[in-house]
Amino acid sequence: MKQQVWDVLQTIRQKSEEVVRERTSGDRVFIQVGSATCENAAGAVEVAEEFRKHIAASGRDDIVLRRTGCTGRCSREPIVSVYRSGSMPVKYQQVTRELVHQIFTQHVLKGEPLLDHVLDGPISAVSRFEILNCSSLRCGWKGEKICGGPMANQLRAMGVEPEECRVINASCFGACSAEEAGKRTHILVRPQNVLYRIETLADLEEVVREHIRGGRIVERLRVRDEPVSQDFFELYGEVAFFNRQTRIALRHNGIIDPESMEEYVHYRGFEALAKVLSQGDPQAVIDEVVKSKLRGRGGGGFATGEKWALAAKSPEKVRYIICNADEGDPGAFMDRSMLESDPFNVIEGMIIGAFAIGAHQGFVYVRAEYPLAVERVDRAIRKCREWGLLGKNILNSGFDFDLNIRLGAGAFVCGEETALIHSIEGERGQPRIRPPYPTEVGLWGKPTVINNVETFANVPAVIIYGADWFSRIGTQASGGTKVFALAGKINHTGLVEVPIGITLREIVLEIGGGCSGGKAVKAVQTGGPAGGCIPAAMLDLRVDFDTLNRAGSIMGSGGMIVLDEDDCMVDIAKFFTAFSEDESCGKCTPCREGTKRMMEILERITTGKAEESDLDKLERLAKLVRRSSLCGLGRAAPNPVLSTLTHFRDEYLAHVRDKRCPAKKCTALIRFEIDAEKCVGCTACARNCPVECISGKRREAHVIDQARCIKCGRCFQVCRFDAVLKT
Repeated sequence: MKQQVWDVLQTIRQKSEEVVRERTSGDRVFIQVGSATCENAAGAVEVAEEFRKHIAASGRDDIVLRRTGCTGRCSREPIVSVYRSGSMPVKYQQVTRELVHQIFTQHVLKGEPLLDHVLDGPISAVSRFEILNCSSLRCGWKGEKICGGPMANQLRAMGVEPEECRVINASCFGACSAEEAGKRTHILVRPQNVLYRIETLADLEEVVREHIRGGRIVERLRVRDEPVSQDFFELYGEVAFFNRQTRIALRHNGIIDPESMEEYVHYRGFEALAKVLSQGDPQAVIDEVVKSKLRGRGGGGFATGEKWALAAKSPEKVRYIICNADEGDPGAFMDRSMLESDPFNVIEGMIIGAFAIGAHQGFVYVRAEYPLAVERVDRAIRKCREWGLLGKNILNSGFDFDLNIRLGAGAFVCGEETALIHSIEGERGQPRIRPPYPTEVGLWGKPTVINNVETFANVPAVIIYGADWFSRIGTQASGGTKVFALAGKINHTGLVEVPIGITLREIVLEIGGGCSGGKAVKAVQTGGPAGGCIPAAMLDLRVDFDTLNRAGSIMGSGGMIVLDEDDCMVDIAKFFTAFSEDESCGKCTPCREGTKRMMEILERITTGKAEESDLDKLERLAKLVRRSSLCGLGRAAPNPVLSTLTHFRDEYLAHVRDKRCPAKKCTALIRFEIDAEKCVGCTACARNCPVECISGKRREAHVIDQARCIKCGRCFQVCRFDAVLKT
């Protein structure tokens, strides 16, 4: 069987390579435009169409327009990349139809990049070379004396100017084996995209002398095997937002055409599946996943391999596997991005999981609000069937497995696994008491494994690169990386994939660029509406399942919202509690009634009607809901309240005792007054007041009638003399 499986895969590879070669051979110019929901909403469809018109009008057949998935840099979309073999790729940000003409006529046709419009620009010049230095110290490497300042010194000593060759500190490439970890590092030289291993200063000197100055690849130091993130770094390595990430689940995002089977196979697609099926040992797969320390990325953090083992041990032979793509957290879009940008990777992970537990039928449960994700997953499933990768006798291995899509109707509670099962069965989406767990009694009463999109997206990489490699990237208890949707008051919003165990400070300040407007970080809310708020004083907290739980928050599916000094923490707790109250399925009393009563107390606090005893009531009620709710969503719903009471109790006391909101967010506790000394009597405030509660003659100080003021803040906005005070 082993050889039969590899023979079939080899045939698929040959077919794919012919197509990829035809698309990429020759001296061509490639224009790459993102194609995902976020990119399209920013105008990527119109941008791509405009490029298509320009290419047609030029009459040239050496210019190729490519569509890829989402890179994750939301705040700069649409992003357009222009590159050709042997030259440094250039990325443009916030491209419009008008900018397309400039990019095409100046860069594509004349070879002159638009430096003012480069991603994270403007820049003074595009360098001939870039050296990406693995600056991660997680493995124990202490090579700053080789790859830190001395690299720049070595370049200068050989006459290489900074404009000619940039040195960029990047995240871990994941290129070290267990024996190499801590003993050497790696550098990637672009645009030739050659990865070198570096152990001594002499190695570095040789690379600079031979490659940078002489244009000759140093074969003795060259790494032949491509690490998992290399393809991504080759295209996006100069961008600080990207090069500080370690991409595993998102390794193909922004690289491949998500609708091309050929491109996915070209990037080692279905190699992990062939390896698993050729060995024919389901238990070996489970053992490898257990060894990798891959934990569920959907929120619970249960060990993936252990969950698979429980289902595999069941005496019942009919088993199911489900991908939970019911992403309902406000501000979360990790699963959507993976399904839209790399659907074949998720499907491959599901097939491997199905083989491991002995399932022959699987389901992708995805939100109906994700039409593009649904379309691409459906197309990917059909292509897999056509290529013999789903259905009967997959890869001539004798293993049968097929997939179907089930659409969710938007209920947040259906992200809970037992509620999701009920929804697929056609029942009302409500959780049930556990045990028995779905691995014992799940879909239609059969053993069922449910993992989320990101979990399945990691599985092929674990099989290809090995459990030892994957486990080293994370912490002692949790292997690998985690994808976060970075949002809120942050300069660089988007998707970030980082090693588990990284600090909040590194994510928020180094990758996210800190708060917009130069304001101070006040807190970071993790884990979606059921997560907690972590104060700025704890930014050095390492991000993993256990440390976040101890801090009063959760990892969740990966939502991360940054709050600045202008945010009211009581109002934030109220916002997330309102969401939990609205989305409660109503089955259990603690969640149904408890979230409502918590909202009533929070409403009294934010309107200045609460007493100090209400804080004790709120805390006791929140702890009761956490202890006694039926499902994990209900038990986590009080986290925003409890974490803000713990870390920001002084704000609650200010609302209750002083009847004021320190952040000036809670409307009922705000007061607008006019400073008579600064008021020049221009009447702007009076003319713009919607309820006409401001009186005063021209060139005389005005007065606000507090009894009629609705506290809309319009007077504060229009005053040009800072005479309106907000207290």
